[in-house]
Amino acid sequence: MIERKYTHEITSEDEGEKVSVAGWAHEIRDLGGISFVILRDREGEIQIIFKEDDNEELFEKAQEIGKEDVIHVTGQVSENDQAPGNREIHPESLEIISNAESPLPMDISKDIDSDLATRLDARFMDLRQPEVHSIFSLRSHIINAMEEWFEKNEYINIQTPTIAKMGAEGGAELFPVIYYDQEAFLSQSPQLYKQMLMAAGFDKVYETGTAFRAEDFATSRHISEISMFDVELAFIEDHHDVMDVQEDSLKYTLEKVQERAADDLDILGIDLEIPEDDFPRVRFEEARRILKEEYDHVPEDDNDLDTKGEKLLGKHFEEQGHPAFFVVGYPDEKFYYMQDVEGDDIASRKFDLIYKGLELSSGGQRQHDFDTLMEYVHEEGADPEDFSFYLESFKFGMPPHGGYGLGIDRLVKQIAELENVKEGILFPRTPDRLTP
Repeated sequence: MIERKYTHEITSEDEGEKVSVAGWAHEIRDLGGISFVILRDREGEIQIIFKEDDNEELFEKAQEIGKEDVIHVTGQVSENDQAPGNREIHPESLEIISNAESPLPMDISKDIDSDLATRLDARFMDLRQPEVHSIFSLRSHIINAMEEWFEKNEYINIQTPTIAKMGAEGGAELFPVIYYDQEAFLSQSPQLYKQMLMAAGFDKVYETGTAFRAEDFATSRHISEISMFDVELAFIEDHHDVMDVQEDSLKYTLEKVQERAADDLDILGIDLEIPEDDFPRVRFEEARRILKEEYDHVPEDDNDLDTKGEKLLGKHFEEQGHPAFFVVGYPDEKFYYMQDVEGDDIASRKFDLIYKGLELSSGGQRQHDFDTLMEYVHEEGADPEDFSFYLESFKFGMPPHGGYGLGIDRLVKQIAELENVKEGILFPRTPDRLTP
């Protein structure tokens, strides 16, 4: 039995060799005594040519092939400049493994744009499109490259709970769950657990995980179930050490994606830019000044930027050759951030990373002093009892530390230049979508 190959493994240099391929009938063209079938698998496409004069029985069997049927073909490779990849297969055997019903939920072989809702409803079919498949191949390369950088730099890969007693940020953004006879919630963030591991002496950790936000949103950048890449490191001098890690790891990721996902980028029409210079680090007040003076835009919340502001700042820095930059020193921050430090010219040591006009991550230096942390907790109006398991870890030796959480879905969106973050998620969850 001939071992099955992926289509991309077969080249014109294999002319005359016998190969075996399997996949879906992507396109079918009948020209009388000749039929062309484009077979598609996860790696690409190859043309199969059936000629009545060569093998009448096989030709008749090929007439039974319908669009998106699963087929298995064995035959000889021949060079053909007119075929996809400049090669085709002259079959010796054909097996129709599985028939697809007609009509199809959506046509994926023609240049027909279906709306996103239709695509998500028939996601299994939508994912067969080469362009859509390339998004998720690209996503795989992105995550692998990020994890690779942290493994090379001796970070420990951790797994924290997705069911928690209380969220890291509290409020109405929590999904309650039935957990025996207790109140519990789906995790907003591994934030508190990452910090506890700094007290445990893990020193440097990362996690590729999931977070949940129960916001009632209707935007192109929000999602209810989020893929997150979280990082925490100890014995830092300040928040700049954390930004250095994020900058270096993101540059490495983009470089490896450009190298390893070249085919995916080509299919998607992406010319990926690798930042060469250091990411600018602009103070929060300076970012607001740029928005006011250059674009006459003032975000409504005095303590934050808004979506339009992020896009305008992205435009400002991209024109200077910087697709990625940090905004540092947000005021009125969560209790776990170091803030209002004597001698600092910023309100807090919290930063956001904005990439191509979209916030990808938030991070900064944490408050490691127990007494000061308790003051922050009370000032925020949080109940210390809700965080007692977390606060206890600060009583017995906590080093200075910091970290960040990066939205993987948003990074995929920006690299692949997608209009909506949901396009880069296999089965997205939103306020109005719980299936498929």
